Amino acid sequence: MKKIILSIDGMTCSACSNGLEKYLNKQEGIKQASVNLVMANASIEYDEKLLTIDNLNEFVKKAGFKSLGEFKEIKIEKQGKRQKTVFILYTVLAILLMYLAMGHMIQLPTLPMIDIHQNPAGYTIVLFVFAILFLIYGWDILKNGYKNLIHLTPNMDTLVGIGVLSSFFYSIYSMVLVLQGNSDATHHLYFESVAMVLYFVKLGRYLDGMSKDKTKEAIQQLVKITPESATILKEGKEVRVTIDEVKKGDIVISKPGERISVDGTITEGKAHLDESFITGESKPVAKTVGEKVIAGSMNYDGYLQYKAEKIGKESTISEIVKLVVEASNTKAPIAKIADTVSGYFVPVVILLAILTFLVYLILGYNFADSLIVFVTILVVACPCSLGLATPLAMVVAEGLCAGKGILVKKSEILENAQKIDTVVLDKTGTLTYGTLKIAKIYNKSGLAEEELMRLVGSIESKSTHPIGKAFTDYLEEKKIPVLPVEEFKNRSGYGITGNVQGQTLLVGNSKMLQEAQIQNSFEQEEKELAKEGNSIVYVAIDGKVVALIGVNDIIRENAKEVIQNLKKNNIDTIMLTGDNQDTANKIATSIGITKVIAGVVPSQKTQTIKNLKEQKKYVMMCGDGINDSPALATADIGVSVKSGTDIAMDSSDVILTQNNLESILDLITISKKTIRIIKQNLFWAFFYNVLMIPIAMGILRPIGITINPMLASLAMVISSITVILNTLRLKR
Repeated sequence: MKKIILSIDGMTCSACSNGLEKYLNKQEGIKQASVNLVMANASIEYDEKLLTIDNLNEFVKKAGFKSLGEFKEIKIEKQGKRQKTVFILYTVLAILLMYLAMGHMIQLPTLPMIDIHQNPAGYTIVLFVFAILFLIYGWDILKNGYKNLIHLTPNMDTLVGIGVLSSFFYSIYSMVLVLQGNSDATHHLYFESVAMVLYFVKLGRYLDGMSKDKTKEAIQQLVKITPESATILKEGKEVRVTIDEVKKGDIVISKPGERISVDGTITEGKAHLDESFITGESKPVAKTVGEKVIAGSMNYDGYLQYKAEKIGKESTISEIVKLVVEASNTKAPIAKIADTVSGYFVPVVILLAILTFLVYLILGYNFADSLIVFVTILVVACPCSLGLATPLAMVVAEGLCAGKGILVKKSEILENAQKIDTVVLDKTGTLTYGTLKIAKIYNKSGLAEEELMRLVGSIESKSTHPIGKAFTDYLEEKKIPVLPVEEFKNRSGYGITGNVQGQTLLVGNSKMLQEAQIQNSFEQEEKELAKEGNSIVYVAIDGKVVALIGVNDIIRENAKEVIQNLKKNNIDTIMLTGDNQDTANKIATSIGITKVIAGVVPSQKTQTIKNLKEQKKYVMMCGDGINDSPALATADIGVSVKSGTDIAMDSSDVILTQNNLESILDLITISKKTIRIIKQNLFWAFFYNVLMIPIAMGILRPIGITINPMLASLAMVISSITVILNTLRLKR
């Protein structure tokens, strides 16, 4: 199975997106399709043996829409100058039309040649011309409505189209009567309704387009950070090329004041780089040979040469954007409810309108009055507000999260995060920075300390655990070269083994010694190191314990504050670590965590999460290492810090790019606000339709309250704008 995201043109309401989604999911070879109205794209998982991209594009076309090809970037379609000019022109025309059509009701002066009383024919012809102009303006609405009706996926445009054309053709009939000398027929002209309904719908679309653009701006800013060109070394010369011309393996040059063009590894030079857009770290980061650079980083003060490794779609920024887009294409459970309702909404409204029309005729109302009620029902019904209620809020929330360095892989996480009542935190790399340093060495090996550390550092250089980096940093500081390692094995939650210079090394914790049946001769030293808050590493050579090394970490500066705020929100916190109990207790006490589960292997971490879930707890797990991956996958919500391993990030539902624990609180807060906004939106959307459709049907006619198509179209626009404005409150 292959997954692709297609950009879609022509969707105007939830009925459009739902109809397209249903149509795609019916096609053979498509496993799953999800259509996003706000982002205007479709995420499709399909069998590439049966289907090609051309087939998918054809499916979209047959459903009544247009595929713009594979998604490349989030596009913000700013209203063009021409579009604005046309909109302003038709706004002026709409005002003139209302003056002409309704001015006589309040005795406003009009030209005799177009006055309804003095020249009914002239008045009628002018209204007809106005209607034609607005039909041209709203032709896209009529065309889209027709296409969706033909494909049995009626949408809002279908409702408007049926209503508008019914009014228009009946008005032509009345116009013929007027031109034949029947001046009373002017009272059955609805050309102004045709024009104003289309104008208000276009007004709604115009405002809706601007609001959707605002929801994408935070994500788009990331894309803009990446330079459009780069300087590469070619045959010993500096050559300026476009970013698309950079290939993997090229040596790229960065000078002070320039942004890094592509992800890569420094081969020459050193500099301070601003990576705040990814890491959230405000201070420039010192970078030198062998270290990674991220596209978009600002080079403050140094000359760098770096090898291009991740280009185009593989870059860190592209991956972030892709994650956000994919998240927006997943549907939260609350969104599925609205989608289901919207899918039945349009057919039900059409049926209600037809039945009401027939009832009015049976009750003795004339054709014109019955038709107006029919049109009013079609126009007042607003699936737009219902369709926008959830996806718009989700996209805004995902944009907010992205701006705060929180990458959410699935929309349902934003719905579920507000349910969290228990947060389980790994220690090393999560509650601490994971920047470990060698604190103390107990050496009984008979080797010089540097020689011992060379052996241990060489085998630790093969590990991705933060403790391993403490040893490699030690070797770099002492400028000690690593030795070749053979038969390297990683025992997650225990330690590592391997052969170095013909010697078998075992480097790990006390559980690893027990498993290997190696006697511990450093029990007293272990207690001393643990009391000082050190993580403890045993070193055994050829089956004998020869050294004990204490490794210390720095607690994240805001860890204590985050724990306190979680408690204020009635959320329990648990430290879950493979480290020894004494070390874990000391760190937990310093930051306010009262429950500590220490000395556990990955399977025990996973079991702990399962036990909590069995107790009806809604669990968030935060970690960064390979040993955390099973637990991250088991938790209701798994959160990985960006400094973590690839496998940990793959197993998680959320990635914190800023390595900031406060992001956990931000995620929960955004989730609560989002769900509150969605519930308000859904309430308003349902309330509006429950209220306005019966009024349009004439339920209040006995007490003299009715509405016409123009008022109906205005109400429809106000309903959508209300949902949009309420959703944008999330940004406060």
